[in-house]
Amino acid sequence: MSQVKNKIAFSILALVLTLACGACGRRTSSADANAPAVPAATTIPADADSKESSIRFLEARIKKDKDDFIAYNKLAGYYLQGVRETGDLKYLELARRAAQSSLEVLPAEQNIGGLAALTQTEFAAHEFAASRDHAQQLTKLEPKKSYPLQMLSDALIELGDYDQAAQVIHDLEKQSSGAGVEIRLGKLAWLRGNVEDAKRRFANAIIFAQKQPNPSREAVAWTRWQLGEIYFSTGEYEAAEKQYRDSLITFPDYYRALASLGRVLAARGDRNGAIENFEHATRILPDPTFVAALGDLYKFAGRDKDAQTQYALVEQISKLSEANGILYNRQIALFYADHEMKPDEAYAQAQREYEKRRDIYGADALAWTALKAGKTAEAQATIKEAMKLGTRDARIFYHAGLIAKASGDTTAARDYLQRALALNPQFDLLQAAEANKALDSLK
Repeated sequence: MSQVKNKIAFSILALVLTLACGACGRRTSSADANAPAVPAATTIPADADSKESSIRFLEARIKKDKDDFIAYNKLAGYYLQGVRETGDLKYLELARRAAQSSLEVLPAEQNIGGLAALTQTEFAAHEFAASRDHAQQLTKLEPKKSYPLQMLSDALIELGDYDQAAQVIHDLEKQSSGAGVEIRLGKLAWLRGNVEDAKRRFANAIIFAQKQPNPSREAVAWTRWQLGEIYFSTGEYEAAEKQYRDSLITFPDYYRALASLGRVLAARGDRNGAIENFEHATRILPDPTFVAALGDLYKFAGRDKDAQTQYALVEQISKLSEANGILYNRQIALFYADHEMKPDEAYAQAQREYEKRRDIYGADALAWTALKAGKTAEAQATIKEAMKLGTRDARIFYHAGLIAKASGDTTAARDYLQRALALNPQFDLLQAAEANKALDSLK
């Protein structure tokens, strides 16, 4: 019995360490009065060789002992690291198998590490309701630990249960501190339209993450990238570009930063640089958003054949596997709506997604696709849900503007379009141009 208890203790310790790693132009930005100075970016060495050797070692252990739940839990952690670093969904399926196998050996009540691994895997697979339920179970099994609250708040935010998420984050803040807490406070601030507070929180998170004895390069790079996203959202392109480049110093070839760097270069007029970065990003991970953006850049460059190749690839990606369909459902629906393709199918996809995940971005996607499908009244009602938190997002304002225009409310349409373009004048290569056209038509 003591041997089992020791195994459980080691399993929980490994899981906590894994969580710590995973959590962890037109305008120039003025210095944020309340934001701390972000430390200079440095390259953090990759641990790819040690990770792969650890995976091979653990897989060999499992072949010898099918009941080694500690090995399964550690494997799930390494596989999830692979998902975060590369976006490759093969790691996601491997993580799921490892977590499920662990829990088959020992049930959740005695195997908290296995339950936590499953919760993380479900979140990465966009199975947010299941992730929420298992995170709630973890909070009861581990009431004095902060990581279950982090998992629970993440799932609640994705499900659109913002009031409950805010309460969980409040409890988390009373119990703990560090990068994980600052990140979640920053997300909540951003959603509520408190952009300066969001910047401050993510700057704090970078400081915390980089001060770790052995900082995770993915965690630091992700946090720098996320801060860049906040700057981009308010049209502060120079500051955004710096964060993306710093993310790439930390983690060369980080696919998120490559794509976002391409987007901000496009916003600043460097379309050749934008194409180069999106080509690089799509070679690493053919995410539909990246592929579609590359197609748009090709279209603007007069490379119509190359653009159509990319657009066709967007549709193919979503159909490659069931996991792709779940992960990219919303992205495909928005792609169709943005490119005036398959309006009924886009609407149906967004509707199915929103039934399961009622966050503000799901409401925005449903409203936008409803407009394209000729369901103007539904679009009017749903866009209000997308705007209920006061989130400062130019794309949402743009969608609200065109919905108001279609409804005959020219005053509201003009106001929303002006807000979108004042906030982030190049929020999207194609749609920003459409926003300007629509606004001109209302003068």
